[in-house]
Amino acid sequence: MSDNSKGFVPLKTLKHTLPLAGAYLLYMLVTMESVRGVNVPMYTTLRRTTVVFTMLVEYMLVGQRYSPSVIFSVGLIVFGAFVAGARDLSFDAHGYAIVFLSNITTAIYLATIARVGKTSGLNSFGLMWCNGVTCGPFLFIWTLVRGDVKMTINSPYLLSPGFIVVLLFSCILAFFLNYSIFLNTTLNSALAQTICGNLKDLFTIGFGWIIFGGLPFDFWNVVGQLLGFAGSGLYAYYKLIGR
Repeated sequence: MSDNSKGFVPLKTLKHTLPLAGAYLLYMLVTMESVRGVNVPMYTTLRRTTVVFTMLVEYMLVGQRYSPSVIFSVGLIVFGAFVAGARDLSFDAHGYAIVFLSNITTAIYLATIARVGKTSGLNSFGLMWCNGVTCGPFLFIWTLVRGDVKMTINSPYLLSPGFIVVLLFSCILAFFLNYSIFLNTTLNSALAQTICGNLKDLFTIGFGWIIFGGLPFDFWNVVGQLLGFAGSGLYAYYKLIGR
């Protein structure tokens, strides 16, 4: 083993991943705020328009161009999102604006992963590690200022075995979720990750309707959801056949 492998990650590498850390912090803060403004099913519907912002950000950052087949599948996803949300009875302009801002930050975050991953020489785990080292101090200061650290220390469930087990599994799931996002984005593209994320929405929407409510059952909403899933499937098909 070389001497470099025994030391801390080079400062130059950390500096190279600073844009990723900034994009991640912005993405996380805005996304956490956006889910409060609308109900879960409609939040998921509006989040599907992230694909358009991702295409625009990738074009601006790396000059990525897409085939007509891919543009058609993305258009079908967005069209389905608007069909699904056209008759939403719980419309909130401020909530919708925050969700669209969240879409923009998500697109920037994913495009930054792809770009930094290709230029830094780090693999997916290395990117995650550098991102965690850089963001950790900022997040700790933020939670300290907001009083979250004090609230956690004073929580009566802090040492509860049930809470510790749930927290442990939550951390494990978060690790695999983030690793999957980094791996898929670096190996494929930011757009591929965005569209793959839409496939999980079938379960999110179903559980959102059953558990949280807030969105009346509507025929056009169901049609819009199906159009979105069809667009995701078409994108996957076109990528497999090289179109």
